[in-house]
Amino acid sequence: MAADAELIASLPLDPEGRTWVHLEGPGGSEAWLIGWPPGTGTGWHDHADSVGAFVTASGELKEYSLATRLPADGWKSLELTDGVDRERQLPAGQGRAFGRHHVHEVLNESTDRHAISVHAYYPPLPQIRRYSRTGQVLRLEHVERPEDWQ
Repeated sequence: MAADAELIASLPLDPEGRTWVHLEGPGGSEAWLIGWPPGTGTGWHDHADSVGAFVTASGELKEYSLATRLPADGWKSLELTDGVDRERQLPAGQGRAFGRHHVHEVLNESTDRHAISVHAYYPPLPQIRRYSRTGQVLRLEHVERPEDWQ
């Protein structure tokens, strides 16, 4: 999908906020085409019990992630240990896969260029947990369900 120039060009881009289109993913997965204006990002989040992958189709994205597994439920605030932070540059044509409960944030750090990416999740997203982070403290802020983004 990320190599389909016609599909990538079909995404309406908004200069103020991210745009997205739901796509049929392979093998019963859920896929999304996402446009990222300069300076936008997701904030810290995970995809609960879904595994996923994404690839940058145009522009460049940056991913910050945590190299630790968080408890699935029953917590509101965690103090992270030193050395858990990871970062990865994802120029056009590059992507990454991740497992369940992968906590990350994705950003378009460009000051003047949109980025576009394709994301796939299996099983389709049951929820997205949103976090805030201050230093080494990660706080669960809220949980989104499919009806919140579809």
